[in-house]
Amino acid sequence: TQTDTIKEFVIISNFVVISESKSRNFRREAMAGSDPYEYQQLSCGFAYGVPVGTQNTNVVVVNDVFSCPYPLELTVKKKCKGLSGAKLEIVDLKSNIVLRVDGPHHSFNKKRVLRDPAGYPLLTMREKLTSWNHRWTVHRGEGSDPTELMFTVQRSHPLQWRARLDVFFQSHHHLRNFSVVGTYHDDSAKVYHADALIAEVKDKSGFGGFLKGKQDFVVRINAGVDYAFIVSLLVILNETNSIF
Repeated sequence: TQTDTIKEFVIISNFVVISESKSRNFRREAMAGSDPYEYQQLSCGFAYGVPVGTQNTNVVVVNDVFSCPYPLELTVKKKCKGLSGAKLEIVDLKSNIVLRVDGPHHSFNKKRVLRDPAGYPLLTMREKLTSWNHRWTVHRGEGSDPTELMFTVQRSHPLQWRARLDVFFQSHHHLRNFSVVGTYHDDSAKVYHADALIAEVKDKSGFGGFLKGKQDFVVRINAGVDYAFIVSLLVILNETNSIF
């Protein structure tokens, strides 16, 4: 009947209003700093528009809290250069810090630590000095225990005309899982999972500027891709060609 229809509409409308209200409160609580990971998940859902592209490649390496259901754009900002060390801040479109990177600028053993906004270590990247192909090991946290080794990254060839890195996971150390490719004459570096493009660097000053450690560059990451993992690969790519 018409009365039942009106009642049903009122119930549905009230549910929608209540749901939207809870969503807004949830976002405000997260933005207040109660949980930085919670805020990042909310940022992905509300700040970056609608999905684009036809492929939906889910890639989670560090943690699924760093994977967004929508395409993501981040900016890497260099904050310090000199004897005090190399420091990077990775920010979203609202200038919220989502990741940090630090490490000694001049060191015999090159090391970079990827941290969350609060400074908690997520990954530690170390260059193996005796490797002919600039091999890097990436451990979970800030330690170097072999049981915490997650993946290794190395040049495809020690003498190469373009920047290319191959990524090998500990469980499949003979199988290349991901690759990072860039050229000096192009304005981008690209990250591939098999043949699928999952992220790329867009530097306003050109890719040569990225390799030379210019101040800022933009990273665009596909939906469902772990952006902490992508940032770690780009840090290593820069380190194998230049120094921040």
